[in-house]
Amino acid sequence: MISMDVRALLNLSMVQGIGPARLRALVSQFGDPESVLAAGEKELTSVEGIDRGLARRILSHQDFDKEIQVQLSRLNKWEARLVTFWDKEYPDNLKKIYDPPVMLFTRGSLLPSDKYSVAIVGTRNPTTYGKHVAEKFAAALTEQGIAVVSGLARGVDTLAHATTIRSGGRTLAVLGSGVDVIYPSENRRLADQLLMGGAILSEYYMGSKPDAVNFPRRNRIISGISLGTILIETDINGGAMITAGTALDQNREVFAVPGSVFEKKSRGTNKLIREGRAKLVEDISDVLEELKYKLKPILKSQVPQQQKVQLTIFEQKVFEALTEEPEHIDALGERCGLAISDLLVQLLSLELKGIVKQLPGKYFVKCV
Repeated sequence: MISMDVRALLNLSMVQGIGPARLRALVSQFGDPESVLAAGEKELTSVEGIDRGLARRILSHQDFDKEIQVQLSRLNKWEARLVTFWDKEYPDNLKKIYDPPVMLFTRGSLLPSDKYSVAIVGTRNPTTYGKHVAEKFAAALTEQGIAVVSGLARGVDTLAHATTIRSGGRTLAVLGSGVDVIYPSENRRLADQLLMGGAILSEYYMGSKPDAVNFPRRNRIISGISLGTILIETDINGGAMITAGTALDQNREVFAVPGSVFEKKSRGTNKLIREGRAKLVEDISDVLEELKYKLKPILKSQVPQQQKVQLTIFEQKVFEALTEEPEHIDALGERCGLAISDLLVQLLSLELKGIVKQLPGKYFVKCV
């Protein structure tokens, strides 16, 4: 195992024209970043992809001393670490993708068990149905001891992280900014909670702003760390579709939750299913069945089968009247032909059975 000098590695990474691939090639050729910086122009140009111009820029590495000190100071201030491609702590799954990041700025802990992670991604503005599905899948993965990966964005990402934490599970957040720049800002508290039993990762320097160009590259890390990616509501041009594409390129499983044909936010997931690029999933058992051999070392129990809930005649009537969209109790009572007092009794029973959820304002929805 190579012992990396962080200052030397940062030096090399800051040279214009050196990306992850060239950085790996240089370290592979010379053994460590210090030896790269000590090499002459002729030696450097012997490495594939390194021309004379780039070699000369490497030789002037002392120009980055100030920027390097800023990074080291920020790492110290935020109790963050730089995990390199050559470190034992570097995620196993991520090493196997095309163009893996050479450096991961990390807050929190990375564990060997993270190789059994599953990602959940989706729209920033989910419907009530999408919210329920995100919470259901995140809680079910947690119950099986599987870490949940997402991007800390608004909507589905936030629900996936928050539900996992609430359920006592482990979750990893991959950012399109520095790990000291939480975006969106309203998720700072969530990030603090996440760090108590998970990790925040980024390949971007400390202090980096969440520029739009960063997120597609960020998405390849989300799918690259994970065994599979679950998509919950996304339009055809949504960011989650980029994650689905990177997962497919990495030969990882892609799962999509079907949605309404009338809902724009379901066009992406439905398209992936229709084209055969994603497996249709309705329950966590669909995901676990597909990944059961890879997950076998850590599964807490046999792959759960969805159990049929026993309902009374009146409960069945009320349940069939409900949909995944919120409905007020007055409208529901009118459609069911039940007095509000009688309807509340049935709804409470359905809530206790875990198949109906009450929302603020006396609205109710199915949650299966």
